Amino acid sequence: MIDLEERWVPTQAEFDAFAKVSGDDNAIHVDPEFCASTSFGRTVSHGMLIYTKLWGMLKRHDASITQISQNMMFPNPSYAGEELRLQIKQDQVGRLNMLVTRVADGADCLIGEAEIKC
Repeated sequence: MIDLEERWVPTQAEFDAFAKVSGDDNAIHVDPEFCASTSFGRTVSHGMLIYTKLWGMLKRHDASITQISQNMMFPNPSYAGEELRLQIKQDQVGRLNMLVTRVADGADCLIGEAEIKC
């Protein structure tokens, strides 16, 4: 059974690089000046950037794993410079639960599951 945990502090440079690679250059991710006037007050991570960090954890654990499907929600934002706790737990063969929380306040930033093949 898989039970992984890591900490990560996302940076604005990572947001910018992900925007360049993905083509998602929405101001909410890459424009601190614009974001200062929003309810967030600062830039917010791309949800899929967070997921790629989880997937990277999983592939470091077992490079042979492939994804069949995924289901995710992003109930709260994650910000540059704010530490996140990334967790992956296997509850049954072929199914993973994924959770990313802000360390500062415990808010869930990603809740998801993935069906995998080993």
